[in-house]
Amino acid sequence: MECVFGMVGKGFALVVADTSAVNSILVHKSNEDKIMVLDSHKLMGASGEAGDRAQFTEYVQKNVSLYQFRNGIPLTTKAAANFMRGELATALRKNPYMVNIVLAGYDKETGPSLYFIDYIATLHKVDKAAFGYGSYFSLAMMDRHYRPDMTVDEAIHLADQCIEEIRSRLVVAPQNFVIKIVDKDGAREHSWRRTTKD
Repeated sequence: MECVFGMVGKGFALVVADTSAVNSILVHKSNEDKIMVLDSHKLMGASGEAGDRAQFTEYVQKNVSLYQFRNGIPLTTKAAANFMRGELATALRKNPYMVNIVLAGYDKETGPSLYFIDYIATLHKVDKAAFGYGSYFSLAMMDRHYRPDMTVDEAIHLADQCIEEIRSRLVVAPQNFVIKIVDKDGAREHSWRRTTKD
């Protein structure tokens, strides 16, 4: 019952993910951070099979760091998204990763951006995106209340509305969520929304 969603506001992008590690009917952890900081100005929220999610996100993070180390400049958000799409497309014909990505980033030239990348290597630049069972409710809430010129506080309020809707509508809903933001000051954790302790 995973859920990852994100949106772009005025000068920032935000990613929210549940923090449950679940297998069948068992909850193994309730503090699994599914949003990886790729570099100083990029966040990658991932959903999917736990092993594929961990392996692919770490692989991407290390390759983005390697590119910056070799060339002295970081990849743009668009370049990182296209790198991920290429890797997923290559793996699709060999041993596919069952992982869906919401990539948020901030570039000095273009500002904030959000990319939707699914397990079959579909890539779209979007204003709002969601994966998992919670996407039915979070996309509905964002369709109704999202505006491109939202402030951070308004976006956090909308994220909280999405979380409340997911918790109240899903039969087996994730209890804890983490919210991260990227803007001109960099990528950082904003807050956690908890109903259960670790």
